[in-house]
Amino acid sequence: MENNSELINNLRSGNPDVFDSVYRLYFKGLCSFASQYVSKEEAEEVVQETMLWLWENRQNLIPDMSLKSLLFMIVKNKSLNRITHNRIKSAVHQKIAEKFENQFGDPDFYLYQELTTLLQHAIEKLPQEYRIAFEMNRLQDMTHKEIAQKLNVSHQTVNYRISQALKILRSELKDYLPFLLFILY
Repeated sequence: MENNSELINNLRSGNPDVFDSVYRLYFKGLCSFASQYVSKEEAEEVVQETMLWLWENRQNLIPDMSLKSLLFMIVKNKSLNRITHNRIKSAVHQKIAEKFENQFGDPDFYLYQELTTLLQHAIEKLPQEYRIAFEMNRLQDMTHKEIAQKLNVSHQTVNYRISQALKILRSELKDYLPFLLFILY
């Protein structure tokens, strides 16, 4: 290749053949250098970014500067930035994983949450008398006799209301019934 000043002047003029020659001359050496800092794939990306930077900033190059030193310095800085970026990204992922460990650690958590919401909506749709009797029995653990006394109705009426509530809920939630058994009982 020509001397450094001529090479930079030819790059500054936008000669694609000169850029291609510079690319071929330095690519492997820059990749080897970058791979001391980052993985092989990342090293190639860093060198590609560096070469893109060189082409986009070719008019700002100073003829007296060493092109080789400039390219190696840019590759080193981009590689170090990549390392810092990867460390920050890893730390953020770790913090997110720690914060949501209970949810990520238990795959049934989301299913349980969704089923509980579906059940609550279905209970809210029940006729008021059925809903009250059902909630007193299943959620407050009251016996049929206690519910009858509290609501001032007969024991058979409480039985009827709870059985009707269960019948409606079974129909409403038939697709989810196997999963809901552990919630209801």
